[in-house]
Amino acid sequence: MSSVMPTIDMTFPLWGLAIFIGWTIAVVTLLLTVRIRHLSAGGSPKDFGTQNDESLLWRLFRVQSNLVENLPLYIGVVFLLTVRGVSGTAVDLLVVLYIVFRLVHSLIHIAGLNPIFRLLSLVIQLVCLVALTALAIF
Repeated sequence: MSSVMPTIDMTFPLWGLAIFIGWTIAVVTLLLTVRIRHLSAGGSPKDFGTQNDESLLWRLFRVQSNLVENLPLYIGVVFLLTVRGVSGTAVDLLVVLYIVFRLVHSLIHIAGLNPIFRLLSLVIQLVCLVALTALAIF
């Protein structure tokens, strides 16, 4: 007896997840490239963990860590929305805002811009996650 699991169409939350995963892979690839260049130029592996906001290596490490920390939260929200069958314009808008500000947060960090902009981006992301969670539950 074989059972085939039904497929689910790609929704905004699932597309957001695909973009989030793709962005995380891109950042990890960039981080590896910068690490290899650092070592090729005579740098030490000890530098990888040295906190220095002036260092692209450190900023990329932090961005990668931020992405890995936030991905499970977004996966959880997508799971709730998907299994509960919650969709609509509000969900789509919140997902787009969340993903855009997740990317903006990373770019601000990579560029080494004023941390207040990262904080504002983070607040917007958290508001979106809370709103999406509420829509999924209620």
